[in-house]
Amino acid sequence: MTDELARRIADLMPLAKADLTELVSIPSVADPRQYPPEKCREAAQWVADAFTAVGLRDVHLAETPDGSHAVLGHRPPPPGAPTVLLYAHYDVQPPLDDQAWTTPPFQLTERDGRWYGRGAADCKGNIVMHLTALRALGDDLPVGLKLVVEGSEEQGTGGLEAYVSSHADELHADALLICDTGNAAVGVPTATTSLRGVVNVVVTVTTLKGDVHSGMFGGPAPDALAALIRALDSLRGPDGSTRIDGLDGDGSWDGVGYDEQQFRTDAGVLDGAELPGGGSVADRLWARPAVTVLGIDCAPVVGSAAAVPATARARVSLRIPPGTDPGAARDALVAHLRAAVPWGAKVEIAPEQSGAPFRAATDGRAYAALDKAAQEVYGKPLAYLGQGGSIPLCNVLASTYPGTEIILMGVEEPACLIHAPNESVDPREIEHMAHVEALFLRHYAAARR
Repeated sequence: MTDELARRIADLMPLAKADLTELVSIPSVADPRQYPPEKCREAAQWVADAFTAVGLRDVHLAETPDGSHAVLGHRPPPPGAPTVLLYAHYDVQPPLDDQAWTTPPFQLTERDGRWYGRGAADCKGNIVMHLTALRALGDDLPVGLKLVVEGSEEQGTGGLEAYVSSHADELHADALLICDTGNAAVGVPTATTSLRGVVNVVVTVTTLKGDVHSGMFGGPAPDALAALIRALDSLRGPDGSTRIDGLDGDGSWDGVGYDEQQFRTDAGVLDGAELPGGGSVADRLWARPAVTVLGIDCAPVVGSAAAVPATARARVSLRIPPGTDPGAARDALVAHLRAAVPWGAKVEIAPEQSGAPFRAATDGRAYAALDKAAQEVYGKPLAYLGQGGSIPLCNVLASTYPGTEIILMGVEEPACLIHAPNESVDPREIEHMAHVEALFLRHYAAARR
């Protein structure tokens, strides 16, 4: 039976590639400042049509409180069978630097055995994984299904999180497959059991009524950019560890580790560059806070004038491990930055995105069914890893549906370079993880009888 299912999925891979080609061609960046909103609507309708074609009922677009559209649908369970919710998102990150892409970001391109394009892995590859699994099963679907594919995950505006609270019955299921993560490496079946939370703020420093000539006033005139740099630098200790007053920075990870050399390869760390911080790579990724300066507004090098800047601002992101309250982390970050800005400069700090960390319970029937499926497809047991990224929806789902098993999985792996130029997916992961998903649905149905 497994061999027959594997053959079906292999035969479906040309259609999977065609699906992904169409989806990637739609620049569904959920930021109207960068791309027309109708592109997200186009992607949402594509998803709705595709899942209608594989047998889901009442597939429709529902507007969420942030103005984006989630694709919802369902298929009733056979008598006595459980229901599984399938999740993904159709919105994508912007290309960032078009010049850094080897091939056009919104054109799926095959190179060296991988498929390149923005969203090829995160998260349109996971949409295609769902479609391939359901096509392979056809009418032999042993569980009920609910579908939610959201449209503003990458912007962190919380549309679906807010929608869940007022539509709890619509999304309730016995197990939730949150397919927005992936494997530790190609060929290593993995469930993500730990996610960091996130707190973002924008800090603005002002020192002068306006820019002044650096020759006439430079020296005693307080430089807003220099003051901002001082404050940002204070967020890290001498070894590069994140050090924020009032926030524990010494946690330890007790799960599967992350080999340092493999991390250097996966992250593209240049030869000779040191990894900042102490402890293991896994400690720093999954058990400790990590601060990143996402962007700075100041004069660009080309076209800059000989002037002392009067104002400068930065967008600061703080990832927080399980056990850390995001409100307390935000307060600590804000207080630290205010105290660290020198020279009595005026400081304004505006909070942005905030999301709690997440840890999954892995001792239920759904995880046992997934492990069985992974062993049948990959020939090795399911690995459990943490992930440094944040999916605030997981905490909303966990609090809304206590006792429901939440599984994070998917086609993404480190070589995908999600959120970076030249994002790609290994088509073998789409094929194999679609196989895992299809087998999971069978095994989970049997386990619940």
